Amino acid sequence: MRRYILRRLALVGPVFLLVTIGVFSLVHLTPGDPLTAILGEERADPQVMAALRVQMGLDQPPPVQYARWLGRVLQGDLGYSFRMRQPVAQAIVERVPVTAQLALLAVAISLLVAVPLGALSATRRGSWLDLLSSTMAALGASMPAFWLGVLLILVVAVQLRWLPPYGYVRPTDDLPGNLKAMILPAITLAAGYTAILSRLVRASLLDVLDEDYIRTARSKGLAEKVVVLHHGLRSALLPVITVIGLETGRLLGGAVVTETIFALPGLGRLAVDAVLSRDFPMLQGVTLFMAAALLLSNLVADLLYGVADPRIHYE
Repeated sequence: MRRYILRRLALVGPVFLLVTIGVFSLVHLTPGDPLTAILGEERADPQVMAALRVQMGLDQPPPVQYARWLGRVLQGDLGYSFRMRQPVAQAIVERVPVTAQLALLAVAISLLVAVPLGALSATRRGSWLDLLSSTMAALGASMPAFWLGVLLILVVAVQLRWLPPYGYVRPTDDLPGNLKAMILPAITLAAGYTAILSRLVRASLLDVLDEDYIRTARSKGLAEKVVVLHHGLRSALLPVITVIGLETGRLLGGAVVTETIFALPGLGRLAVDAVLSRDFPMLQGVTLFMAAALLLSNLVADLLYGVADPRIHYE
């Protein structure tokens, strides 16, 4: 396994380089001048803007700016935020716990709902439960996160007053208050994710239940519950692990909308604020961090194959 991990890490380097090129190019194609966003239209004196442009290195050609930025990134320096007046890496580190908690809660909710629902749908194929599961999955997959978030705020927070509509409390300050504030955002982020996973579990388990070793287990007189849970579901989870790794980008992208709706101080809201203020260093840093998280999640998903299925060996 060590050699496999080293090979995968060696491939991460070229991919990461391509990611930096894409991030830098897309950010600098964003319309608007960051200096105008910093100074404002009324205070945008030409001489002051020229001096700031030289100070920030914005007067250099894009290839030179990219080379300087990449050199700093390789040293762990993501730059300095125009808007927040602090290092980008520091701002990201402060916001990571919020987004990480939101993503983990969303994944936990999705797995707790999708795996049992998909398994029941597969074992009761064609029943009313299967039809209900398919309908719920279609609704969840087609429901926009921003619409669901606003709906939950109106019904659960405003009408019923069960949970707070927005805001964030640190778990170290008030753990119950933190969980109350994170429930609605986590459900909003998990809705589409749950729909995809439940249908995937159903399809994968239906394929596995037709395998020879499943028929052998049944012929030995094992209970159907043992056959499905112990022999079938474990192998059926391999595609689910793959999707969890690939859908990390979906979670991070959904976190941008969800954190904005519920006023959570996470990476998603930080990225939105950076776009609105034309804060190029912050936007580049956040986007690069999210891309690195996606690469790491794919690697972890590959390594989890061996845990889910002992037949898989890394050479």
